[in-house]
Amino acid sequence: MPPSNAVYQEKFDETVEYLKNKKRVLFITTSNRWDWDDELPKSTQLAYELQDAIGKEIVEVIDVTKLKIYPCEGNVSVSGGNNCGEKWAKIKDSEKNPNGELRCWASMNHEDDELWKISKELFEADSVVFFTSIRWWQTNSYYQKIIERLTWLENRHSTLWEENILIWKEAGIIIINQNWRGAEVLEVQKNVLKFFGFEIPRVLSWDWQYSNDADEESVQSYKDAFQSFKDTFVHRKS
Repeated sequence: MPPSNAVYQEKFDETVEYLKNKKRVLFITTSNRWDWDDELPKSTQLAYELQDAIGKEIVEVIDVTKLKIYPCEGNVSVSGGNNCGEKWAKIKDSEKNPNGELRCWASMNHEDDELWKISKELFEADSVVFFTSIRWWQTNSYYQKIIERLTWLENRHSTLWEENILIWKEAGIIIINQNWRGAEVLEVQKNVLKFFGFEIPRVLSWDWQYSNDADEESVQSYKDAFQSFKDTFVHRKS
């Protein structure tokens, strides 16, 4: 059965009311479509609906799929140990790294890498919310890429024994999913963000899943899911 509109409209409203009290909020969207398709992914639409309700003066939206983000180089697991986020990986560029906290070997090794556009906003934000879809029982590849590329944030306090520079920042994840394991993925990713060092308020993390029938893969069910999503979040009562 489709999810109850009222339940998810309430979740939407709770998130809005909570974030309205923040000075600066960052939304990071990770779902993609082909360039010729003008239709935004549902999770991206939701991010913009929330931004409109909270206020554009508070919320910045960054679409990861439009940035050039290189894969993580895997420096957390090399023969010499774990050198992800070490001090000599600091990016020496005042525009890309104004507060001096960006330490990523992939950013250093690729001048055109655009991770800095995310980290710069992240350091200025009080709260960060990731928006993602589920592909084959896990978050989509763009989300996974950005989480891996941010490992230096976690590694600084878990392995290098420096301070947790995320300790006063909040994070959450909002998942839009068709019919497979949304609640389980949500719990895993909340734990990931907690391990990074973020505070994880309840109202910043939730999932919308159209059906609990994993075998329901008809074209009509995907059409119906899109309409149900629109009725819940776009055509919601004010």
